[in-house]
Amino acid sequence: METLWFWLIAIMLAGYVILDGFDLGVGILHLWIANTDAERRTVIRSIGPVWDGNEVWILAAGGTLYFAFPALYASSFSGFYLPLMMVLWLLILRGISLEFRGHVTEPIWAKLCDAIFWLASVLLTIFYGAALGNVVRGVPLDANGQFFEPLWTNFMPSGQTGILDWYTVLVGIVALAVITLHGATWLAYKTEGELHSKSVRAASAIWWLVAFFTVALTLVTFLLLPHHFDNFRSAPWGFIFPLIAIAGLLGIAWTNGRKDKVAFLASCTYLAGMLTSVAFSLYPNVLPASTDRAYSLTVTNAHAGEYGLKIGAIWWLIGMALAVGYFRFVYGTFGGKVSDVESDRGAEY
Repeated sequence: METLWFWLIAIMLAGYVILDGFDLGVGILHLWIANTDAERRTVIRSIGPVWDGNEVWILAAGGTLYFAFPALYASSFSGFYLPLMMVLWLLILRGISLEFRGHVTEPIWAKLCDAIFWLASVLLTIFYGAALGNVVRGVPLDANGQFFEPLWTNFMPSGQTGILDWYTVLVGIVALAVITLHGATWLAYKTEGELHSKSVRAASAIWWLVAFFTVALTLVTFLLLPHHFDNFRSAPWGFIFPLIAIAGLLGIAWTNGRKDKVAFLASCTYLAGMLTSVAFSLYPNVLPASTDRAYSLTVTNAHAGEYGLKIGAIWWLIGMALAVGYFRFVYGTFGGKVSDVESDRGAEY
């Protein structure tokens, strides 16, 4: 049962990255490809009806983590307290800037909201990537399953590590490139005219960077942390996950500028393949220890009671059915291209 919950949480986190990822990508891109106030409003309207709903998935994943793996929740939320507070404030600033942008009339305040939206989106993406890098690299867990990491130490991924080192910063930079590409494919799908052309060109340029980073980060990870290849060696069927990522990446290159919806779905496929590849390489660990692998939190020593997991699975299915139904309604209702005509409801529509 604990293995099932491991994969359910992995799928929920992947869903969050895919859904809120294009929101973040739009935030990163909107100062780059939107040159006028009208264009920026159009870019923001492309995510207006869905951005806040997309962010709910991280709360759902956190709540599920608390229920299924309480030891992991307690350890990670205390050890990562400082970066989690930074992420919380960035989420708040991003939401405030989006909402205020639709109500202010003075150009100087609109520009300030745009700048905050861009900065919060960039920093959030880098911090999410660095957090993933910490999980892959491992954290200094003690025998009681507790740890503390400062924001940085000597920037080395071994010994007395910090949240930031050269490896986790590299993962953060890769995440920035990947999410920017994801946002570009979304904008190409949702916009038309000159904004569409600029989004397609941005996706084409960033694709090469993402392709290079994908290969480079994979090689660096297996050289620095060779044990992550163990699961692929013992269960070769797991190679299906990186193959899904490769297919998604090639699909973006093949359809970008020709089939916008397919290109966006290919970007979703790439993200799903990459994240499930990481989950497969981590299993059965949920939080590896860099101090001693025997101290790692696993699906075996971190899960909740068996009865609770079984009952929780029933309620999870009910909750997910409602959530999926809601998202189908929202995305169906607000489907199609957004125009460059000013909206009465500002950033919300």
